[in-house]
Parts: sequence; structure tokens; C-alpha cells
Amino acid sequence: MADKRDFYEVLGVDKGASAEDIKKAYRKLARQYHPDVNKGADAESKFKEVKEAYDTLSDDQKRGVYDQYGHVDPNQFGGGMGQDFGGGGFGDIFDMFFGGGGGRRDPNAPQRGNDLQYTMTIEFKEAVFGKETEITIPRTEGCDTCHGSGAKAGTKPETCSVCRGSGQQEVVQNTPFGRMVNRRACTNCSGTGKIIKDKCGTCHGAGKVKKQRRISVRIPAGVDEGAQIRLNGEGEGGTRGGANGDLYIVIRVKPHDFFDRENDDIYCEVPLTFAQAALGDEIEIPTLTEKVKLKIPAGTQTGTYFRLKGKGVPKLRGYGTGDQHVKVTVVTPTALTDEQKELLRQLGGLGGSGGGGESEHHESIFDRMKKAFRGD
Repeated sequence: MADKRDFYEVLGVDKGASAEDIKKAYRKLARQYHPDVNKGADAESKFKEVKEAYDTLSDDQKRGVYDQYGHVDPNQFGGGMGQDFGGGGFGDIFDMFFGGGGGRRDPNAPQRGNDLQYTMTIEFKEAVFGKETEITIPRTEGCDTCHGSGAKAGTKPETCSVCRGSGQQEVVQNTPFGRMVNRRACTNCSGTGKIIKDKCGTCHGAGKVKKQRRISVRIPAGVDEGAQIRLNGEGEGGTRGGANGDLYIVIRVKPHDFFDRENDDIYCEVPLTFAQAALGDEIEIPTLTEKVKLKIPAGTQTGTYFRLKGKGVPKLRGYGTGDQHVKVTVVTPTALTDEQKELLRQLGGLGGSGGGGESEHHESIFDRMKKAFRGD
């Protein structure tokens, strides 16, 4: 862990940064290093580093632990904040010195299955408008042959003769402090309280089998990067009649060439010619759903924002839709004839030098805008 960079340094934010600042920094870096956009040799590793930093700092509990311990795992100190002390912690200490006065778990009681997590990467517009899809996940389920008992058909597990079904053994030790009783999992039945003499041929006594399960998923309109969708009961199968765990789908959204998103608002940048900015014009703007007309007043300055109300993202929780914010950038001409240069000098006393065409940045704006008009 010592070679990991500080998560705040990775995102380029201060330690006291707000959740919104952290989210903005992540969006910017995720777009910069996303493997679908950046083909650099180190882009994938940087993207993973940025994602790990965001996953930690965007979660209040994880961030609190990280701020206190850094990259050190607090579990190595015997539990840590909010951790379960069941393994090698206070429970064992009390068992050793006081004979395990706490409550015991019934090894034959129903046990809930584990939760699962699945990361789904979707397109920008799929996040905006939602989609119906299917995914295939590997998960453990109860064995149909033995119905989860682990025993061969026609037989059943027997009660362990060593622990008599409790799943625990008591080890008595005589010490200078007196007679000590320590409880531990029964070595004969591995803590289950049962012995399977004839194991099921399908699951080999486990009571569970690994299966590929196809699940239908509905992605709601308006989801954003990092959102989680919970599917009840679609996780690992329970044991001894216990309920299934849940499946958590974590959403990753691919960046768009033309549109940027900030919460429920959409941002884009469009080019204007010098004449359009100076004299005014009516131009056509691509939105997420259609093309609309935008009136440009005479004398518009580069960097001016215009708002298209209701042309943003449907609100995930609640009613309404965000807005689209259009930033206009005036493209300065560089390849001019002598006559054009003279006219400009007469107009405003402007100087200038010839060049070889429009800048790469503005060419990029035009290209992205063409794709947006095509609906890409």
C-alpha cells in the first residue's frame, strides 16, 4: 500500500474538498483517461487509479476511515471503526477468560446469502434516457439435487457426535489464573454441527452449486456515474432455507464527444464566426433529443453561455428535467486575403498575421458538433 498515491492528490483536490468538488474533479479526469477516449499506454491504469480514489472519497464512511488511516487497512489492528470483531477480537478474549458468556450462533439456523456487485458500463444517452437490458452473472444457488442438504438422495446429514450439533468444542486449560474454557469451531464437523457421510454427487456435500444466471435489469432515466441499482434477492443463495442476498449494479457512464453533464444539466460548446458574433444570427443547436434554434444577439462575446430550458436530463428523483447550457466560442479567422485584412483594419484597427487555417481546438469543436447533429 505504501506505493499508492494520496487519493486527494490523485483527484487534484484539497483534503477539505466538498462532495461536489470531488465529483467535478472525478468527471474531468474520468473523461480525460477513459480507455474509450484516451489510447495512451498508461490511460487505463490512470483511469483505475482515479476511479479507486473517487469510490473512496465519495463515500462518507470510507472517506472517514481513509482520512484517519490512509491506505493502511484498519482491520490489521483488530477490527477498526465499524468492523465486526467476530474473528480474533473481543469475542475470543471473553471466551478465553470468562468461558464465552456471550450468545452462541446456531450452526443449523438459516443463513442469508452474500450480496454481489456487478459493474455495468453504459453509453451517455443510455444513462440519460434509461434502458432495458439483460446481464449474466455467476452466483451460487441451492443444489436442486439435494435441496441444499449436501447429502445423497435418500440420506440426510447426521448430528456430529463430537459437538452434539452445537458446532463448537470446549477446550479446558489449567492456568495459574485458574481453569479456563475456550470455545472454538468443532474440528470434526467444521462448525456445522452435522456430518455428511454420503455426499450429494452434484454439489459434493456443499449444498450449493455455481450457476450462470441471466437477469433482466431496468436502468432508470437520469442515472449518473457511480449510481447503484439494488436488485433484491438476486445475490448468492442462502443456506438452510436462508434468504438470497442482493445484487448491486454499479453504473459507469462513457463520456460523450459533444455533451458534458453536471447533475441534471447538460453543457456543450459551439463555434461562432466573427461575423455571427458581431452582427448576430440564428443558429441550429443539437440537443439530446432534437435540433433547436438559438438566437445569437449582435455583439456576443466569446465564452457567453445561453440556456435552453428543459433540454437537460430527466430528474432521477422527482419531476422535471434539467437545462442545457450552450457556451459560444468565437472562431478567430487566421487565413485572410489582403482585402479582408484591410477591411478588418478599417473596422477596428485590428492587426493580424496570416496562418494556415483554423486552430486544432476549433476544428475539434466543429467535428464534435457534426457528430451530435447525427445523433452520435
